[in-house]
Order: sequence, then structure tokens, then C-alpha cells
Amino acid sequence: MAASSKQEVDSQEHHQTAPVARKETPSILALGKLFPQNKTLDKTVRFLSQVRGTDKTLMVVQYFSKIFIWYFLKRGRESTAQRIKNLAGPISDFRILLRYYGLLPLIQWMQYVDNTPSPSPLMLTIDRLQNICNLIYYPLEHIYWLGAHEVIPISMEKTNKIAIWSCRFWAAYVVLQFVHLAEEYRLYKNRLQSIQGQIRAADLKAKETGEPVDKTVFKTEMAALKAEKKGIWINTIINTGYLPLTVHWSLENSSFPDVGVGMFGGIAALAQFYVAWKSS
Repeated sequence: MAASSKQEVDSQEHHQTAPVARKETPSILALGKLFPQNKTLDKTVRFLSQVRGTDKTLMVVQYFSKIFIWYFLKRGRESTAQRIKNLAGPISDFRILLRYYGLLPLIQWMQYVDNTPSPSPLMLTIDRLQNICNLIYYPLEHIYWLGAHEVIPISMEKTNKIAIWSCRFWAAYVVLQFVHLAEEYRLYKNRLQSIQGQIRAADLKAKETGEPVDKTVFKTEMAALKAEKKGIWINTIINTGYLPLTVHWSLENSSFPDVGVGMFGGIAALAQFYVAWKSS
């Protein structure tokens, strides 16, 4: 009887303390309800939260703005072209500022290159030469920017020369990158032929023995090679876009049109944006 009374008391206390479920009333302040969960939004936030993602986004705007400026000038809309130019200028400055720490990851990459076995002696030499180019390019670019904005006392003539020489080392890097890509493709072809030979040998053995062959490893390796080939072609597109720009900015008097800078830079920008987006 006592146990029964205790159960009744516990039951009453439970009913007294249990939270009452209340129906949520709609509120005009609940703006978050208007936006459903979206994986693309999550990826965009993650992408733009990274320096690389922000840089590639601004790069697209920077180079395509040159095409729009040319377009509006051709149609006599100088005020619109000037407004776009007013936007492009700060974007260019900001992108240079984003590279202020560029020497730090470069030092890490130099350590990696010299402490990790290279796929080939030629690739190792190219990597080292490219590192030297960047080791000179980055400080020159920073000095140019500081001089152009009168942060450090350098004449405009010296500032322009520094800019030209920084771009010459960038151009040297781009030329070396073509050799690097050619070597990557040669090594890719060698690995592809090797795996194809292994697949043919496995098929022949299966035909002789009548036992099925597990091609899981081969499929994985072929998928990796396919991704590698895609990366080589994308980097070739990026480098092709950069080449005329680096040559143009390396010359004291270049007749290369600004719309051409926008077109080739836009190609490189879109390709880099794609790579950065896929890897984010």
C-alpha cells in the first residue's frame, strides 16, 4: 500500500514538473526560417573564409573589370567605365596585400622540395629554380607596392623599375612552369603505360588460368591518373593565361592592350577559381 502511494506521489510530481509543449508562433523576426539549409551556401562561406578563396574571387572581378571597362568605353559610357575602374584599383591593392605573407609558405615549400624525393632530377631542378624566382619576386612586389603608395621613400622611376623586375622574375617562373608541366606529363604517360601493361598481363593470366582478376587496385590507380591528367591540363590553361601578362608587365614599353590583359587574366582567374572551389 505504501509503495502504491509513493508511485501516485511520483506520478503527480512528474505531471507537475514536466515541461508543457507550447506551439511555436510564427514571428516576422525569424528571418532565418526564410533560408533553408543549403550545402552550397555552407561551401561558399567556407570558400570565402579562406585567403585563397577570397583571392581567386577578387581575381575574377579584377580581370573581368578590364573587359567591362573596354566595353563601356567603346560605347561612350566613360562614367560607367570610371566607376568600374574605381572598384578594380582597390581590389588589385587588396590582392597584393593578401600576398604579404607569401614568403612564409614559400619557405615551407622550399623545405619540402629539398627534403622529399623528387619524381625526377629535372623536376627537382625546376622546383629549385622556381623557388629562387619567387624568393626574389615577392620582396620586389612588396617594395613596389610600398613605394607606389609612398609608404617608403622611393622615387616613382625606381618604383616602376622594381615593378618591372618583379614581373620579370614572375615571367621566368611561368616559363619554367611550362617545362615543369611537360615533365609532369611525361611522367604521367610513363605511369599510364606501366599500369596498362599490368592490366593486360593480368587479363592474359586470367584467360590462361580461368580465374577472375581483382581490378580494384588498377581502377584506383587509373582514377588517380585521370585526376592527375586533368590537373596538368588545368594548370596549362592557367599558365597560358599568365604568360602574355608577365611578358607585358616585364617590358618598359608594351603595346599589349588592357582588354587583352583582362581576357588572358580572366582565363587564368576562372581556372584558378575552379581549382580553389573544388578543393575547398
